[in-house]
Formats: sequence, C-alpha cells, structure tokens
Amino acid sequence: MVIIDGSYGEGGGQVLRTALALSALLGEPIRIENIRARRPNPGLQAQHLTGVFAIAQICDAELKGAELKSRELTFIPRRKPQAGSYFFDVAQARKGGSAGATTLVLQTLLFPLVRADGTSKVVIKGGTHVAWSPPFHYVEHILFPTLARMGIDAEASIERWGWYPIGGGKIRVRIRGKARIQGIDLTERGQLKRIWGISAYSNLPDHIGVRQKERAIQMLRRQGFDAEITTIRAPSPGKGTCVFLVAEFENSIAGFTALGERGKRAEKVAEEAVSELLHYIRSGAALDKHLADQLILPMALAETTSVFTTCEVTQHLLTNIWVVEQFMGRCFEVEGEEGSKGRVRTLGG
Repeated sequence: MVIIDGSYGEGGGQVLRTALALSALLGEPIRIENIRARRPNPGLQAQHLTGVFAIAQICDAELKGAELKSRELTFIPRRKPQAGSYFFDVAQARKGGSAGATTLVLQTLLFPLVRADGTSKVVIKGGTHVAWSPPFHYVEHILFPTLARMGIDAEASIERWGWYPIGGGKIRVRIRGKARIQGIDLTERGQLKRIWGISAYSNLPDHIGVRQKERAIQMLRRQGFDAEITTIRAPSPGKGTCVFLVAEFENSIAGFTALGERGKRAEKVAEEAVSELLHYIRSGAALDKHLADQLILPMALAETTSVFTTCEVTQHLLTNIWVVEQFMGRCFEVEGEEGSKGRVRTLGG
C-alpha cells in the first residue's frame, strides 16, 4: 500500500486528487494521511468527498474514512477504471447545498477515464466558477485543447453556472477512452495571435458586466494589446461575476480568471485578471502557472518525453510532482526556483 502524507508541500486537495487518480490508474491501494492539513478547514470537504465517491464508483474501490472532515482515507481499487455514463452532485455530500468545484471532481476522474475502454459521459453539479479551482471555461478553452495535442479527446459544455455560496451549476463532459498519451514540447510560445475573453455575470445589473469589460479593454490597450471581450448574462440560481481572459499564441494558450464578490468593484475584478495576463506575457514562458501543474499527470503517463516552460514555479506544481513520484519514482526535472519562471521536463518516456 502506498502511504501519502497529505500535509506535504501545499498540503491541499490536489494531493488527494492526484493520489486517487494514480491509485485507480495503477491499481495500487493507498492510504492518505493528514488530508488537507495545511488548510483552514482540514479534512475532506464536500467536493473532495464527491471526488472520492466518484472515483470509487469508477473502479469499484473499497473505502475507509470516506466522510466529511475525515483526515485519513484508505482507497483500494478492485478493478480497472470503467467507462460509462455517470452523474455526480457535490451538494449530496453536504446538506443545504454546496458550491464545491465541479472541475476539481473532474480532475480526479479525467485521466482514469481517459485510459478506460470506451467513451464516458459525465454530468457534475456544483460550483463552476468558484475560488481555488479552475473555472469551467479554463477547462474548456485551455486545458482540453492542450490535452488534445497529447492525444486526449475530451469535450465539455455548461448548462448552468454555479457561484459561491449556493453552487447549483451543471457541466457535461465527454471523455474518449483508450487514449495513447503522447509527450508535448511547450517551451516556446511563438507569436501572439489574439487576446479574447468574457465578462460574465448572473442575476446582477447589466452595468456590472459592461464595467468589467470596459476596464479590461482599457488596461490592455494601454499596454498595446487589443482584446475581444464579450459580456455574458449567465444562467444560474445564484449571483456572481467573473472576468476570464485568454492569450492565444502560435504554440500555446493561457487563461486568467478573476471572480467578483460582495463589496468588490467590477473594475477591480477586471484589473486582477488583466494583471495576471500581463505578468504571464512579460515572463516569455509558454504556460501560465495553472496549466503547468495540471499537465504533470498526463506528462507522467505519456509514452514519450515532455517539456514546458512556465511563468511561475508554484508550490502547487512541486507538490503535484512529488505525489506522482511517490507512485512512479523520479520522473521529473525542474529548473527554476519557486515563485520564478521555470522549466519542467520528464525523464525518459
């Protein structure tokens, strides 16, 4: 049994998700201790528990410790991941609803289903644009197109948006199995092709979406960039806003998100997203810091070597590498200090 210390590195839910995915993929039983020990609310929360039950269903796993706030989990897969049609609702893990992130549940399931025999259809209800998680549009427009270049066929659509605190969003994902994952070279991003984005809002006055859009365009123009930004009145049971920006280059694509909250001016939301985008552009690196850590698992599973540059080596990235290497031995080399630009490559293939 592989023993994983959930307090290692950034000590958050990513340790859990990556460990569960690898356990299912490799058929290795695991025990995860000190789950989310470095978080203000340690232990399994609703979205984590939903991910546990979801991946357990896919590989018929035996569970021990699978309950809210549990800090230790034993997971023993009893068969290889099975393709199929699945439905998961984060709110079922907590009475009164939850805005737990649908995309983080998807992270746990994605690569086991990529290796399953057949095509899977997955519906997940919960938060779609919430803090500390990739928003749905990042998965749709940044992650999935990059994975397609590695031989992974997945598509996503959104029916309802889910904001904090009530969630209620709904996404659909189709994942084609039996993928042969190939390595990728993302060291040079090439020339900038375009910048585009959305200013989205739900159940709030129209001027909020317009102000977000106009402030983002104004800031980018001052730096010499034109951007196509569309306002979207998003269907949702709750209230919320976000700005999501995309920078498309010849060889890579990057995404940047800022979320609104009560008391935060619309202009501030736009400024946060634009500032992240400009930081990335100035770095000269191919990948934004979020895509970097999300590519670690498929790179480890690829048949050939991979390499990328990123605008920032994060603790999230280093922690994800550590988890993978607990199962697969040393397979990554990282150049660059935490908090600065870096380069990551796989060893062998």
